[in-house]
Amino acid sequence: MSPRKKTMPAKKRRKPAPAASAARLETVPVAAFSERAYLDYSMYVILDRALPHVGDGLKPVQRRIIYAMSELGLSAAAKFKKSARTVGDVIGKFHPHGDSACYEAMVLMAQSFSYRYPLVDGQGNWGSADDPKSFAAMRYTESRLTRYAQTLLAELEHGTVDWAPNFDGTLQEPKLLPAQLPNILLNGASGIAVGMATDIPPHNLREVVAACMELLRHPRATLKDILRHIQAPDFPTDAEIITPAEEIRAIYASGGGSLRMRAAWEREGSDIIVTALPHQVSGSRILEQIAAQMLAKKLPLVEDLRDESDHESPTRLVIVPRSNRVNADELMAHLFATTDLERSYRVNMNAIGLDGRPRLFDLRSLLLEWLRFRAETLKRRLADRLERVSQRLHVLDGLLVAFLNIDEVIRIIRESDEPKKRLMKRFRLSEIQASAILEIRLRQLARLEEIRIRAEQEDLATERQWLQTTLKSKARMKTVMRKELEQVEADFGDPRRSPLREREAARALDQTAMVPAEPVTVVLSRRGWIRGAKGHEIDPTSLSFKSGDGYLDSARGRTNQLLVVMDSTGRSYSLPAHNLASARSQGEPLSSLLHPPTGASFAGVMLGEETTRCLLCSDAGYGFISTLGELATRNKKGKSALRVPAQAGVLPPQPVGDLDDTWVAVATTAGNMVVYAASELPLLPRGKGIKLVNIPGNRLNKREELVAGVVTFLEGDRIRVHAGKRYLNLRPADIDHFLGSRENRGLKLPRGFRMVDRLERVSR
Repeated sequence: MSPRKKTMPAKKRRKPAPAASAARLETVPVAAFSERAYLDYSMYVILDRALPHVGDGLKPVQRRIIYAMSELGLSAAAKFKKSARTVGDVIGKFHPHGDSACYEAMVLMAQSFSYRYPLVDGQGNWGSADDPKSFAAMRYTESRLTRYAQTLLAELEHGTVDWAPNFDGTLQEPKLLPAQLPNILLNGASGIAVGMATDIPPHNLREVVAACMELLRHPRATLKDILRHIQAPDFPTDAEIITPAEEIRAIYASGGGSLRMRAAWEREGSDIIVTALPHQVSGSRILEQIAAQMLAKKLPLVEDLRDESDHESPTRLVIVPRSNRVNADELMAHLFATTDLERSYRVNMNAIGLDGRPRLFDLRSLLLEWLRFRAETLKRRLADRLERVSQRLHVLDGLLVAFLNIDEVIRIIRESDEPKKRLMKRFRLSEIQASAILEIRLRQLARLEEIRIRAEQEDLATERQWLQTTLKSKARMKTVMRKELEQVEADFGDPRRSPLREREAARALDQTAMVPAEPVTVVLSRRGWIRGAKGHEIDPTSLSFKSGDGYLDSARGRTNQLLVVMDSTGRSYSLPAHNLASARSQGEPLSSLLHPPTGASFAGVMLGEETTRCLLCSDAGYGFISTLGELATRNKKGKSALRVPAQAGVLPPQPVGDLDDTWVAVATTAGNMVVYAASELPLLPRGKGIKLVNIPGNRLNKREELVAGVVTFLEGDRIRVHAGKRYLNLRPADIDHFLGSRENRGLKLPRGFRMVDRLERVSR
C-alpha cells in the first residue's frame, strides 16, 4: 500500500481589520499644517532659544548654566570644578542639547573681552581676544561663578520667581532669575531667531543704575533726562565710540540703529602703536588685512608690521611708516576705512517682555519694564519674608507657652500616647506649634530661656511691622529699591571703558596719494611693453628691447601722478605709475593690464596731474587739447577720447603747459613743417578735433600726405627731427624760420630730413 499523503491544514483567513472611523481621522491641508508647524517652531526659537528676557537678560541656556553651577555649589568663594561636570549637569538635567553648544555659551560668559561683566570665572585656556574660539576642551578647563553672578541668584530661594518642571519632569528649574540689576543692558545680548534678531550692546553699570534712580525718583522722566546718565554703550574694550550723540539718541529712541567704534592709537617715535581694538576684532585679522594691501602694492606708505601684544599690553600692534614724511593721521584714516580698525555694530533691542511676548524696546521702555520686574521681585521677596516671620512668631508663641509650663509639657510628652493632640488641647496650640515643641529635644527644651524668646519675638514683631508697612507703600518700596541699587553699584560699579569721541568719517586715500612722489620715466615700446625707470636722467631710447621691438614713446613725471595710455583706436586708459615693472627688465605687456579692442595697439603715454593738459592728434591731421583728468578711467576697457578717421593712426600725446607759452610743431610726410602757438587749438574733453596743418583734402583722403610727427615745446627749446637713423637739431633761430599759423601748410625741411619719422623736444 502506498503511504497516505499528509495534507496541510488549510490556513485560517484573517478577518480584515475594521475600517477606521472617519470621526477618528483629521484631515488638514498641507499648507495649513505647514503653517502651524512653522509658527510653533518659530515661537520655540524666539522664546526658548534666541531672545533674552527683560527680567534677567539671559537666554534659557545661559540661565540654566548659571542655575546648574549654583546647584553644584560653585559660588565665587568655592573651589574651581571641571567645566565638563557643569556641562554634564546642564544637558543632563535642564538643557537636552549638544554639549559643544552649551560649552560655547559657557565660554562666552567667561570671556572678559566678550562680556562687560562676566558671569563665569574660568581657570585654564578660555580663549583670547585675538582668537576667541581658541579655548581648550571642557575636560581641561575649570570654572565657578563670579561675584557679579550672585546678583542674579541672591534672592532665588526667597519666593521671588516661578518654577517649572524640567524637560523630563523630574526636577524643577526657575523660569527666571531674580536679577538685582538690569543685566540685559549691562552685558547686552545677541541672537538670531525666526523673523527677528536681537543685538543689545553692553552698558556701564554706574550709568545704568543712575538712569534707574532717575526713573524711580521721576517716573515721567523723558529720554533726554535718561541720556544725561547713559550717553552711549560701554563695550569691554578701550576703543573709541565715534558715533555722533544725535545718532545715539535716535538709536535709543527707536531701539534700532548702528554704532561705530574706532581703534585707539598713539605715536611712539615714528611708529604708530594701536593700543585698543573695536569689540570682538582680532589683532591677527587686522595685521592680515594690512599685509594684504601691502602685498597688493596698495599700501606703499607702510614698511613693516609687528604684533608686540603680551600679558602687560594685551593689544599692541606696531605699524612702521615708510618714512618720517608720512602723515600718520591720513594713513590711519585710510586704515580705518579699509580694515576692521573701524567697525560698525548693529543695535536691535528685541527682547521678551514681562507679558511673555517679544517686542522691540526703546531705552526708556526697557528700563521701565525692568523696574516693574524688579518691583514685583522685591514685593514677592518681602511677602515671602513676611510669611516666614509670621510663621516664626507663631512658633515662638508656642515655645513660650512650653517654657512657662515646662513641667507639664514634659509630663504630657512622657505619659501620653498622642502628645501632639494632648498639647494642642491642653494649651490651645496649633499643629505647627505642637510639632515645633515635640521636635525640640528634652534637654534643649529645658534650656529655653524666656528672655531669649521674648527678645526674638520683639525683633521679629518689629520686622513684621516694617514689612507690612513697606508692602502697603509704593514710596517705601521705591526707597528700598534705591538703597539696594546703591549697594550693588558700590559693590560692582566701575568706570567707563569705551571713551566717547565724535570723529569725522574715515575715508580711504586715493592710491596716488599714498605713493611717495619719486621721479620716474615711463617707457612704452612699439609692441606695447611698458616699464618705469627711476629718475629722469635715463635715455629711454638707449634701453634694450625684445627682438623685433623698439622704442615708441616715453613720459617723465612722478610715481604719484596719473599715467594715461592711448591706443590706436583713440581710447584712453589709466594705470598707477608706481606699480610698473622696473626698467632693469624689459617691462610687461600692457595687454595683461588692460583690455583694448581686438587688433588695437598702443600709441603713447602721458604722466602728470589731473589738470595737466595734453595734445591728442591723429596722423590724419586732426587734434585738440584735453586734460589727463578727462582721459582717466578705472575701466580696463578704457574710454573713447580721440575720434580717429578711417584708416588713420594715433600719434603719441604731447604735454601742453601754459597755452600762451607753449608752441606746437607739426611735420608732414611731404617734408613740410609749421610752428604756431598752442592757443590756436581748442580745449575739448573728447572728439575729433580740428586740422593741425593745412593739407589738401584730396591728398589727405587718399592718404598721400599725413602728419608724420607732432611735438610741443617752450620758448628757447630745440627740436630734433628724426629721419631714419639720422636726426637734425633745430635751434630756436632755425625754428623761427617755420613760424606760421594753423592754416598754413608750412615750409620744407632741409633735404635728407623730409622723410620724417618723429619730432622730439630737447630742453634747454
